[in-house]
Amino acid sequence: MMGTEQALQRAIGAKPAEMRAVVWSFAYFFFLLASYFVLRPLRDEMGVAAGRDYLQWLFTATFFVMLAVSPVYAFAVGRLPRARFIPVVYQFFVANLALFWLALQYDFFRAETARVFFVWVSVFNLFAVSVFWSFMADIFRTEQGKRLFGFIAAGGTAGTLLGSAATVTLAERLGTANLLIVAGILLELAILCAMALERASPRREETAAPQTDPDGKGGVFDGFMLIARSPYLAGIALWVALLSLAGTFLYFMQQDVVRAASQDPAVRTRMFATMDLAANLLTLGLQFLATGAIIKRIGAGASAAILPLIFAAGFAALLVAPTLAIIIAFQALQRTANFAFSNPAREIFFTSVSRDEKYKAKNLIDAAVFRGGDVIWSWSFTGLRALGFSMSGIAAIAIPLMLGWCALALALGRAQDKRAAIREGA
Repeated sequence: MMGTEQALQRAIGAKPAEMRAVVWSFAYFFFLLASYFVLRPLRDEMGVAAGRDYLQWLFTATFFVMLAVSPVYAFAVGRLPRARFIPVVYQFFVANLALFWLALQYDFFRAETARVFFVWVSVFNLFAVSVFWSFMADIFRTEQGKRLFGFIAAGGTAGTLLGSAATVTLAERLGTANLLIVAGILLELAILCAMALERASPRREETAAPQTDPDGKGGVFDGFMLIARSPYLAGIALWVALLSLAGTFLYFMQQDVVRAASQDPAVRTRMFATMDLAANLLTLGLQFLATGAIIKRIGAGASAAILPLIFAAGFAALLVAPTLAIIIAFQALQRTANFAFSNPAREIFFTSVSRDEKYKAKNLIDAAVFRGGDVIWSWSFTGLRALGFSMSGIAAIAIPLMLGWCALALALGRAQDKRAAIREGA
């Protein structure tokens, strides 16, 4: 038994004192993303049903909901210790799922519910995952993150496999409404794991207090001020804005191609879930076998640059052949690069900032900056189409932006190395 435990520690790259926290982090992310990936194909199908001409309005609504919710989140962060505010955030989302289940089960305002659900899932994804990675950046140091974040991210990828497989298997058997019950159960399991992780945290006493000013006066503008005063945080915000551009352009292209491929909502839902499943299988293998070693070897900056390079190559392929096969392959590769390398690397960037920046500035970047980018880029895409640009023409515009995004990632990596050396006394 001891030999098995030691072998597992070597495989993960964890030290004995870190194992409990790493295992609970893995499980927490597993159930969190399993829940989201039950919901994600439902959101995408509702987006197709709404029509691409309506998508920019949904993206705009998501951004304004983010702005409205951010001060409430900042208030909770400032007033509650971490052990309380993390369960509170997720329990709020569970209660929302119950309301959506009632609306869909009894067919209350179905069209309006579908649009609200699309916005809600987008908000849920960013807030839920941002809270998770803020927690990780809080309890693990930079050196630990380079060793452990790949394995922890693999927990999320394994969860996406469960969520995608459950949706593929159950979508037609249970129906949309009852899939929400499945997602709610998985989210409750994530809450239990988060509570266990709090007790197992290697830096519990150091990091568990309320995150910001105790009088709770902070709000969304504190995050803006932190970003405005820090070129490093501003660079991360620009990195995320370019991630939003790449993802939004590809998403709109995907909607056009998938709508042309099938008019059946159930078939489209299965198509989205199958696309997720293929990407997640590739990602999981890399996260278990290569992510930690590669990030440790080439650094966070070069690892974060892998995704922009994939997007540049993918848009180049769409420039030549904007087909369903290219879209599927492009989505699989970019999601693999994102979850296996660039996302863990981006989260390492936040291990060398202050605790206030980890929660306030990070949440603003992950939520408002990302969704604000979605609004800008969705209207930009619609405007380019209105001006007569084809899918290939838009892909040509995106390629040089992707190369600039790559250069930014490398610059952030160099800055993070310097900050980490100062903060950790290297």
